[in-house]
Amino acid sequence: MKVKKFTAATSRDALRKVREALGPDAVILSNRPVDGAVEILALDNDDVASLAAPVADSEMAQPKPQLQHFDELAPAAPRATSARRYQDAGPVMNAPVAPAYVAPVAPLAPVEPAATYAERRAPAPEPTIDMAAMTAMMSAAITQAKESATSEVSNMMSEIRAMRGLMETQLAELSWGSTAQREPHKATVLREMLAAGFSATLARYIIEKMPAMNEAAQAMRWVKTVLARNLATIGNEDAMLSEGGVFALVGPTGVGKTTTTAKLAARCVMRHGPDKLALITTDAYRIGGHEQLRIYGKILGVMVHSVKDEADLRIALKELRNKHTVLIDTIGMSQRDHMVAEQVAMLSGSGAEVKRLLCLNSTSTNETLNEVVRAYQGSGLHGAIMTKMDEAASTGGVLDIVIRQKLKLHYVSNGQRVPEDLHVADSAMLIDRAFRNRGTAPADADLPMLMAATAQANRREVSHG
Repeated sequence: MKVKKFTAATSRDALRKVREALGPDAVILSNRPVDGAVEILALDNDDVASLAAPVADSEMAQPKPQLQHFDELAPAAPRATSARRYQDAGPVMNAPVAPAYVAPVAPLAPVEPAATYAERRAPAPEPTIDMAAMTAMMSAAITQAKESATSEVSNMMSEIRAMRGLMETQLAELSWGSTAQREPHKATVLREMLAAGFSATLARYIIEKMPAMNEAAQAMRWVKTVLARNLATIGNEDAMLSEGGVFALVGPTGVGKTTTTAKLAARCVMRHGPDKLALITTDAYRIGGHEQLRIYGKILGVMVHSVKDEADLRIALKELRNKHTVLIDTIGMSQRDHMVAEQVAMLSGSGAEVKRLLCLNSTSTNETLNEVVRAYQGSGLHGAIMTKMDEAASTGGVLDIVIRQKLKLHYVSNGQRVPEDLHVADSAMLIDRAFRNRGTAPADADLPMLMAATAQANRREVSHG
């Protein structure tokens, strides 16, 4: 064991000397000030370990006490002076003395070697960690954080859209009020278009593209010209009747498909004769639906075929492939019925090029007609036919749908007579009639609100030539 002394002006300097000489594990035995300096006595860690663990074969490691009873001890030679002193003491002093009893001492147990300083300073073993459980907890926490963040972002975006829509609506109202004051003829055109049944979306778009004008009459002539140019029609039915083909009339229930089929059949018979025409009906659900077309066929001298599914339709079209024109009267169903898609698929998979003509009821609202077109659109419509035109208070709504959906208008039907009440569509005549049969115009105070409501509406491009 080597105890070393270190002296320095301050404790920090003395400890630095101890660390440099004995290392960071040195044992400080004392620390005291001496004559204005600091004195530290330190011991190396290895020396402390040797002190704590004595040699196994030494007496300290395994002590063996030699204590015995006094009567068992060997007699020693008395000193001369002591013997003479005892002899002079007399009989009393020479009396025998009973030996004192001493309890036997059990041998001490062997001392285990003490742990070294480094072992005592060693860190405790770290507990084992279940990595799988930790990973699962982290994944769950991350997922929850992502869901929470996504929900918060979604709510924030919804609020931003609502604020944006409110601001745009207010700005649109202010903008339209300013426009109506500067250009009053635009307000007049807007009232006329809304009264004729055209949508506010189309009216707003037309007005925004209107060139600078001074008179309302001049502005109305420009609007009618633009609408007529964007209303696509066949113009002449000769190309359709001469070309022939397979035509299927589709549309919701009660729109007049069977009557319109009979009117087209009469036109084909008058042009090519009954031998060049064939009629097919898929209306096996409505009571009397098949018989109604059969009566028309009997009057025209044309055979009527009834089919139930795609296989029957395929067979029927294959047998009638030598006919110049084939007209198919389909079953009517709501535009929200899932069977509409099945009907479109049946006509598309019939093995022949079936041209679908959508019958649009002139008395339906703009929103209803929008749903009808979207439901029956499929892979594309060949054209449209306006029906029940004589029952409609205004026809601007159906013309608005035809223009915005870019459909080609073939015929208009305005009565029940066969075939007199079926006419080839004339765009200029239809636009002029829509403005002549106008309804009630909205009040001037409602115009800014109507224009603001259409600010965010989806609009299809309308060419204004």
